[in-house]
Amino acid sequence: MVITHHGGQCFKVTLGDLTVVFDPIAKGGTLSPVRFGADIALISRNHPDMNGAEEVMYGEKTPFVIAGPGEYERQGVIIQGFLSRSAYGLAKGQTEAVNTIYMVELEDMTLVHLGALADKELSKEARESIDEIDVLFVPIGGEGVLTPAAAHELVVSLEPKIVVPMHWNGIGEPKSLEAFLKASGNNGEKVDKLTLKKKDLVGKDGSILVITP
Repeated sequence: MVITHHGGQCFKVTLGDLTVVFDPIAKGGTLSPVRFGADIALISRNHPDMNGAEEVMYGEKTPFVIAGPGEYERQGVIIQGFLSRSAYGLAKGQTEAVNTIYMVELEDMTLVHLGALADKELSKEARESIDEIDVLFVPIGGEGVLTPAAAHELVVSLEPKIVVPMHWNGIGEPKSLEAFLKASGNNGEKVDKLTLKKKDLVGKDGSILVITP
């Protein structure tokens, strides 16, 4: 699989002709909208920075859109969504919003995208269902999502093989990436894209990969 970062919390995962996207950016958001075709679109938070399903309806592709908790299967991809809480981009008078954590199983690997998570701990249901994480996408930007320090603590508790920080480019507090790397005691590795096979995970233990948009 090949994973690319398109700003904010948006990541595109491609496997041959199949494209899965997490949190595509819509028009009217803080960030520039995306424009590519996807087969499956996963929306963690109903906010223009993360709910641009229409923007990934492109060419011959019309995405199967998942925007909440539940169990799903599409084109051989198994997906579970878990209810959690966000405080990102709240409307006036709102104190919290629904966030969905997604666990995606494909190519014998488990990806977990935490969305715009504000909770410092996962729910009992999520912890019981999410066992071994190969790639963890974790928000680190504060301002309604996990702070760099809280993100680091959650990462340590979840013990993923690979950590991909998000919500630091274009949204989130300035220098949140530097603060997260400092808290982790790890400079991480910057890459333009992440090309990953199961065998590449051997020996990985909390490796931080910063995928640059």
